[in-house]
Amino acid sequence: MDPPAAKRSRGCPAGPEERDAGAGAVRGRGRPEALLDLSAKRVAESWAFEQVEERFSRVPEPVQKRIVFWSFPRSEREICMYSSLGYQPPEGEHDARVPFTRGLHLLQSGAVDRVLQVGFHLSGNIRELGGPGEPERLYHVSISFDRCKITSVSCGCDNRDLFYCAHVVALSLYRIRHARQVELRLPISETLSQMNRDQLQKFVQYLISAHHTEVLPTAQRLADEILLLGSEINLVHGAPDPTAGAGIEDANCWHLDEEQIQEQVKQLLANGGYYGASQQLRSMFCKVREMLRMRDSNGARMLILMTEQFLQDPRLALWRQQGAGMTDKCRQLWDELGALWVCVVLSPHCKPEERVSWLQLLGKWDQLDVCPLEEGNYSFDGPSLQPTMALSPELLQKGNTCITNTEGWVGHPLDPIGCLCRALLEACRLEEETLALYPDSGPEKRKAAYQHVPVPGSPGESYLALALEVALLGLGQQRALPEGLYAQDKVVRSEEQLLALLEEVELDERLVQVLRKQAGLLLEGGPFSGFGEVLFRESVPMHTCARYLFTALLPHDPDLAYRLALRAMRLPVLETAFPAREPHPHPLDSIMSNRFPRWFILGHLETRQCELASAMLTAAKGDPKWLHAVLGSIQQNIHSPALLFKLAQDACKTATPASAPPDTTLLGIALELGLQVMRMTLNTMTWRRREMVRWLVGCATEIGPQALMNIMQNWYSLFTPVEAATIVAVTGTTHATLSRLQLDAPRREELWACARTLALQCAMKDPQNCALPALTLCEKNHAAFEAAYQIVLDAAAGGLGHAHLFTVARYMEHRGLPLRAYKLATLALAQLSIAFNQDSHPAVNDVLWACSLSHSLGRHELSAIVPLIIRSIHCAPMLSDILRRWTLSAPGLGPLGARRAAKPLGADRAPLCQLLDAAVAAYIATSHSRLTHISPRHYGDFIEFLGQARETFLLAPDGHLQFAQFLENLKQTYKGKKKLMLLVRERFG
Repeated sequence: MDPPAAKRSRGCPAGPEERDAGAGAVRGRGRPEALLDLSAKRVAESWAFEQVEERFSRVPEPVQKRIVFWSFPRSEREICMYSSLGYQPPEGEHDARVPFTRGLHLLQSGAVDRVLQVGFHLSGNIRELGGPGEPERLYHVSISFDRCKITSVSCGCDNRDLFYCAHVVALSLYRIRHARQVELRLPISETLSQMNRDQLQKFVQYLISAHHTEVLPTAQRLADEILLLGSEINLVHGAPDPTAGAGIEDANCWHLDEEQIQEQVKQLLANGGYYGASQQLRSMFCKVREMLRMRDSNGARMLILMTEQFLQDPRLALWRQQGAGMTDKCRQLWDELGALWVCVVLSPHCKPEERVSWLQLLGKWDQLDVCPLEEGNYSFDGPSLQPTMALSPELLQKGNTCITNTEGWVGHPLDPIGCLCRALLEACRLEEETLALYPDSGPEKRKAAYQHVPVPGSPGESYLALALEVALLGLGQQRALPEGLYAQDKVVRSEEQLLALLEEVELDERLVQVLRKQAGLLLEGGPFSGFGEVLFRESVPMHTCARYLFTALLPHDPDLAYRLALRAMRLPVLETAFPAREPHPHPLDSIMSNRFPRWFILGHLETRQCELASAMLTAAKGDPKWLHAVLGSIQQNIHSPALLFKLAQDACKTATPASAPPDTTLLGIALELGLQVMRMTLNTMTWRRREMVRWLVGCATEIGPQALMNIMQNWYSLFTPVEAATIVAVTGTTHATLSRLQLDAPRREELWACARTLALQCAMKDPQNCALPALTLCEKNHAAFEAAYQIVLDAAAGGLGHAHLFTVARYMEHRGLPLRAYKLATLALAQLSIAFNQDSHPAVNDVLWACSLSHSLGRHELSAIVPLIIRSIHCAPMLSDILRRWTLSAPGLGPLGARRAAKPLGADRAPLCQLLDAAVAAYIATSHSRLTHISPRHYGDFIEFLGQARETFLLAPDGHLQFAQFLENLKQTYKGKKKLMLLVRERFG
């Protein structure tokens, strides 16, 4: 048999076991066994050294045994990688679901026995406890290996998964940790070569006898072929040996179940709509990344298998037929697939022939009709970006220009900047660091450690500095926002992932110089830079990148940090549509889908703009120069009132720490931003306005009484009358506010006078909603109270509704002013009209209260209100209810009136006789009206209505006669309604 002979990839670092063995060989210099072990180890890894003959059998037996011994993998890291799907439990924890953890537990519990290594074949038994009430299970495991890699596995558990089961892990770990305890034999062909004819015959017969039911047919077939001269088996030199390892020309790679990978990817794609399926596919992508990082050729093999299954997804043909785009989840998976191919093809460790074969495969796949475009769409007629350049963020003065690079580097489907930056950072990672550079590689979030690695041939350059420079070049590139929600969302995600990588890098003096240089270049970069003086209207904003640069540069070069951040505050698509300090059509809605249909992520961009502004405000505390510069930029560039309000809140909070005096400049800026929000949203009805108004009053209070009085005096341009009267004036004069201001008596009275003036002005402008708050606020000042009362009287003549008048009237009664309450009640009644069928009118309780008030005041007031009641109320039940209430007691006996009469009024005497006549007339008119369109199901209600009418009729001296005449009239008029008239006769005769 030919010995396995495939060179190890150049540049592959020696494992820790090899380093230890090498050290031992040096320490054991002069000891033949140690030198022999070192040579055998190198042969086991490469099969490429001059002392080995072409045939394994010609190598001395001690060397044979050592080569076989050292050919098994010596690192547990690879075993772990091939027994888990990208899951890394938190540090110090183990997950029992991971096969590696289960296998380790089996090893530690002594479940591995009868381990035998024959050449390059390892076998053993694994005993595993069953579940409750189940017997112990025995699994037979066999492993083939070659040049320190496991090439095939077999286990009795028949586990069908992508990677090794726990039993394979247990046997492998036993071989690594207890190598000297494993019974070792040479390849079976070497053992057979030492036997004579009798021994060989005995060996074969014993083997057949032990397994005759399994191997007897095969043994007889092979015997027949061997005895037949000229058969194919006799034409081949030698015979196969499964324990002798691979040939010199055979490939050398770790075992990978290709069929199972294809099947699992197919199933996961079929369940692509579920979150778990997407996560499993991402875990497989992470496994590919892990293999690539370890320079394992199976990374590319696995990626090819996955790509083929992706292209066989039946949904691709359906989407192409419909001309529709992919789902977002599917696009993300295809993006990750493309990014992995970029890593594979650009890998500096791959062979040229491998790269050629991969490029051929990619070209072949690209020719398939179902292969999606980079942006995941199948439509070729999408809107194209054709910016025009006028030669007259006039156009040049407004900050408009055109750009030629409509396709940006950051957010590109193949992620060139991200791939390059990660590759450079990977080269700078400390050797002991094993953390992944990719966000989805696991839940573990620790900061990576990097060091400067010199660039060969470029003195002074380091890969770490280049990584930072490359990232800033991509992030600072002026580029057009791409079409479509997914593409725009990808831009945002790519920026955030790139900046997350940069934030893990600790900045030393060398990197700070790179930052300063790149920041200066970005400011002077012209139309190629997103920080240049002129911008294309639909350029991607620089807020997220600027925030990182501002934070990083601030301790080292504050002037440069502020200049860069202020330049990045622009949002050109809004600046060209709305003048500074003016709101867009829906002020509290950041997403303007009607006006800007392409900018699906506008709300997110405005939020990032706000975060940049907030960072600058916080950092500029105590520096009036930069504070006012930041304020001017905010007022010019931020057009969302909701975000301006958030900035104002943040500034106020920063300006008023609990353990230090307030920053008056920052407080003033917070107030100025709040005033701008008030002006922008004055005509917008929203629930947030009340919150904003309350906050503004609180902010003005923090500054001082003059600021509070200023917003009261200028309320017309800031608040609605209701807000000014019910929130500003009231909140500004509460006990808590006055205590906070710590004013003396004259200043307190000045503030009160300002609040009363504000309330009166609001009452004059909106008496319906502000009259009562004005009266309440002016209670303690007679002149102001009289002025507010006169405003109410004047408004009543001008159309103030009866509901508001009744509300103010009740307030007057509650304040002990019954005559004024009576006056307002009569004004309200004069405006009221209740029809005959409105016995559930909203003003019923107010009318009854007004009648009770007039009765309590005396006969004169009662007599004056009766005509108003008759004129305003035409509902018979209401009139009869009022009449009955007034006859129960004498007028003037109420709690508010003086005693003016000794006995109750009679219904047949003035002034109640007029009300009785009105009630009787209302019952008669209502009865005729109801009978015009009455249906049989309402007959019972009508009979009850007549019963109420009779009670009212009987209050008159001749009530019996009037009611009888009324009934007779009904019988004659509606004699056609025989059933109803029968019911009337049965009830009333």
